[in-house]
Amino acid sequence: MSSSSITSLQRPTVAFTTPPNYARTLSELLTLNAYNPLWCPTLSIQPTPSTLTPFLSPPSLHPFSAIAFTSRTAIHSFLQASIPLPQPPLPPFGPTFTLAALGKDSELLNKHFVSRICNNSHRIRVLVPKTATPSALAAALGSGGGRSVLCPVPRVVGVEEPPVVPDFLRELAVGGWVPVRVEAYETRWAGSTCAEGIVRASQDGGLDAVVFTSTAEVEGLLKSLREFGLGFGDLRRRCPGLVVAAHGPVTAAGAERLGVEVDVVSSKFGSFDGVVDALNVTFARFTP
Repeated sequence: MSSSSITSLQRPTVAFTTPPNYARTLSELLTLNAYNPLWCPTLSIQPTPSTLTPFLSPPSLHPFSAIAFTSRTAIHSFLQASIPLPQPPLPPFGPTFTLAALGKDSELLNKHFVSRICNNSHRIRVLVPKTATPSALAAALGSGGGRSVLCPVPRVVGVEEPPVVPDFLRELAVGGWVPVRVEAYETRWAGSTCAEGIVRASQDGGLDAVVFTSTAEVEGLLKSLREFGLGFGDLRRRCPGLVVAAHGPVTAAGAERLGVEVDVVSSKFGSFDGVVDALNVTFARFTP
């Protein structure tokens, strides 16, 4: 990447493959930071709250000591499932019950959410690990001592399930927990043409960066590129200064595993501010 290719940029075009539920937040951040956002979702996400219903009809939560949320969509799906309940699934008195979530996702575990779980908020502990990764979440939960933890996770369709969730469940088991997996939402490949916007932008070298926020997004893009007879290397040849940014080390490792070299990794991945800040540093590094 040459300095001239960066200093000439007024509003760099940044493509991002984020699913719809996160797209608005990232698009607004990119716009506020003087980028031209190009949204090309490679995945669609659909909550399936009905899969959670059997766990919410009292006293179905009784065997559990915690719920571990690894995504925002899982929290939304859980909340949707709780709406028809005549009463919260946990009685007001009993041992402490833990709700665990990552980064800014934890903001959804507010008073309203807690009230849908239990009438007594003092019985509920909200746990947020300092590092926003599933591994850190498993570590923060500590020793399970044979207790059960409910894990609302995605059903992945059309792309391979990344190792993140299976690794998380395994780490919980190693820590003495009994993880109970429930597929609370569906993550599905957005289809053969989902890379079209990125392909078009790259034709005249008009693509300056690509942001990935999950490994499945990377696979979805690569799968669509193949439908156009292209590989990721073709994008780099068309756009020699292309910057590939990953929202955290888990996504970066997944992209590298799929053969996509990552240039920028957010060190603050509790929110999308981190990856945008990392882009700012990368582009500013080459300005006079």
